[in-house]
Amino acid sequence: VIGHEITHGFDDQGRKTDANGVLRDWWTPEDAARFEERAKTLGAIYAAEEPVPGMHINGDLTMGENIADLGGLLMALDAYKRSLNGQPAPVIDGLTGEQRVFLGWAQVWREKSRDEALKEQLTTDPHSPGMARAATPPRNIDAWYAAFGVTPDQAEYIAPEKRARIW
Repeated sequence: VIGHEITHGFDDQGRKTDANGVLRDWWTPEDAARFEERAKTLGAIYAAEEPVPGMHINGDLTMGENIADLGGLLMALDAYKRSLNGQPAPVIDGLTGEQRVFLGWAQVWREKSRDEALKEQLTTDPHSPGMARAATPPRNIDAWYAAFGVTPDQAEYIAPEKRARIW
């Protein structure tokens, strides 16, 4: 969650405020263009999600939160790796450390929603539904594929060149 909030400072809206809190685009045109291109990739991945039959996630509406989710999960994974201090990761209850990081992430977003509530969320809320928040950020992180042995023949698979890599 902390990584998520930090990432907001550099998402599609936060990047428009400088270190002094002044609203201005302080990025170079080249950096901004690369960011926008990468953000569009992430938006398209979310827009392909269909939480309710016939209704997709609005990747533009949810962009800031989606970027923050991906950034937060990447920071959590990095923090976990650093916490090992070069030591091998323990396997606990048959799960590797990286598997536990990803499962912990998914558990944060567990929820049960009625279709009516999901429909309203999809049209008004800048947050993607919990099921997408749980599953979509990991699908853009190479370590998730290695941790769970996800292969190209599985529905969750995104080809490496199509994964969103904002940072």
